[in-house]
Amino acid sequence: MIKRIDEMLKLWAQDLHSPMNPDFAGSGGGNMIAMLMECKGELIRGTRGSRVLLDESADIELIVHKHLPPRLALVVLEHYCNQESFLSQKLLHCACSSRTYYMRLHEAHEFIQGMLMGKAA
Repeated sequence: MIKRIDEMLKLWAQDLHSPMNPDFAGSGGGNMIAMLMECKGELIRGTRGSRVLLDESADIELIVHKHLPPRLALVVLEHYCNQESFLSQKLLHCACSSRTYYMRLHEAHEFIQGMLMGKAA
């Protein structure tokens, strides 16, 4: 895995794909409309402590959902957005072995890094 990309993906998942309430009682999740309803329209995106810039989170969101091959996107979403599942459940959902899972995760890191660097160039 690429450490910088790993950190960015963790922050992306926390920023856009986790419930706003720590007890997971809210309906927020990654849905901006649901978050606004939950907060009665008083939502400030920067208050969640994200170190990833909002536009960088949006770039990662676009890369994961539009550009990553489906088998790599599935592994990224399972690894970073599905914190409640055990590794064995993630492997079963991705239909691969542990070795393949981590190889795909590394391949996804390389792909995302290349896409982000291509955007900067």
